[in-house]
Amino acid sequence: MIKVIVVDDDKLVRKGLISAMPWNDFQMQVVGEASNGEKALEFLAENDVDLMLTDLSMPVMSGIELMRIVRKKYPHVHIAVLTLHQDFEYIQEAMRLGAIDYIAKVQLEKERFEEVLGRIYTRIVEKDPSNHEGKHIHDIHEDGLFTVDEGYVLISMNRVSGGNVLRNWVSVYSGNLVELGHNLFLCIPPVSSEGEHLYEHLRKEIEASSEWVMIKLSGIAAVTKQEVHEWIREYKETEFFYDYNLELKIIEKSMKTANEAGQELTEDGLSILKSHWHSLEWIYQDALYQKYLEGLRFHRMSQAKLIGFLYVLVDRWNQLFIKISPVAVQLPDTLDSWYEVETWLTQTRNQIRQALGKADFSPEVMKCIMKAVVILNDELDQQITATDIAKRVNMSRSYFSQCFKEIVGENFNQYLRQSRIEKAKHFLLCTNKTILWIADNVGYEDDKYFSRTFREQTGMLPSEYRVRVQQGRDMPAN
Repeated sequence: MIKVIVVDDDKLVRKGLISAMPWNDFQMQVVGEASNGEKALEFLAENDVDLMLTDLSMPVMSGIELMRIVRKKYPHVHIAVLTLHQDFEYIQEAMRLGAIDYIAKVQLEKERFEEVLGRIYTRIVEKDPSNHEGKHIHDIHEDGLFTVDEGYVLISMNRVSGGNVLRNWVSVYSGNLVELGHNLFLCIPPVSSEGEHLYEHLRKEIEASSEWVMIKLSGIAAVTKQEVHEWIREYKETEFFYDYNLELKIIEKSMKTANEAGQELTEDGLSILKSHWHSLEWIYQDALYQKYLEGLRFHRMSQAKLIGFLYVLVDRWNQLFIKISPVAVQLPDTLDSWYEVETWLTQTRNQIRQALGKADFSPEVMKCIMKAVVILNDELDQQITATDIAKRVNMSRSYFSQCFKEIVGENFNQYLRQSRIEKAKHFLLCTNKTILWIADNVGYEDDKYFSRTFREQTGMLPSEYRVRVQQGRDMPAN
């Protein structure tokens, strides 16, 4: 491990560099810090240091003077200069004193930290190939290309990072472990027989773990470190979401195969997907449910886009079942894989079926009533009657009314009125539309009759309801 000291009189700069730089990616460890040259020398006198990152302009002792002393007393210490100065004379003097890199502080906002450390690391290796940790840094050529053809990507499905656990697993076999993101690590095996032992060791640990997954990634030889890291991050953010399965602990991938892209989803395609899941026919038809699941997975939406789509579905389902189900459908706080999405959808399907299973009706009747509920909620702005809906779902008026009340828990007119009021609440909360417009769009031709009905249901006129919500006041129970 390359031991580092950071020297800068600005405490915020020191702490920022120490916390922000990806030291572990380059086999580096910050072992000390100092606010001026004298304190840095005191630290060097009592501790082993391989790299000193120092500012030039400091009180008590300047960085240039510090460099002169370190060059004489500790010639093995590599020095990189960090400063606000970009004057040629400063640069020339620092380089004359043996600085291996010169970093203007203003550049740190433009350069990636890993590029800065990568450059420093490469120059250390070039100057001292026999560095005491050199045997651990054998997985990359001097030109920055990997020499091994296989690496192991380790992903934790636990929200809490497990980097220390991994380092214990890897350290026994001299593996190079790089943290690429939260709960995302790359392990590069040593170029020796230990590499095979490391894989078997990791495989056993992963298979015994309830939270870790390993991607056996081949085809990385002669590929730059940056390209490998970017491929892994892209895979984690896209394809891994769909590849992960609770029973599949080891996934084999190759960099020679591009990350699989889903079928591009057009606006029309998205509308079709929504109509499928809004229809509710999948609740009682297993084959149709599986078809819709496969269709949703086929498009391989990004995790964020998929969760947004599910939020829309949940809102829709809760609108439909507000009077039917005692428990609202809820989206979990986290959905980190398609496996979890599919599990949640199946559980939600069972929850809805249980809520609707209060009476002993055939799947055909349940399908008809579900279709009626969808039609009713889709056409709230129109004049709807039980007779018309019964005809559209191929049921007699009397039997439809009987089944609707037993399954939904309210008679048709009660459910229709409540659905219109809930839709009106949505318009009042989310739009600035007039009461007349809202009344018309929830099926009331007379806005005064609408206002009277709204007050009977909520205890307030529509205008009062809107004002109270905007003011954040407590709402009376319906």
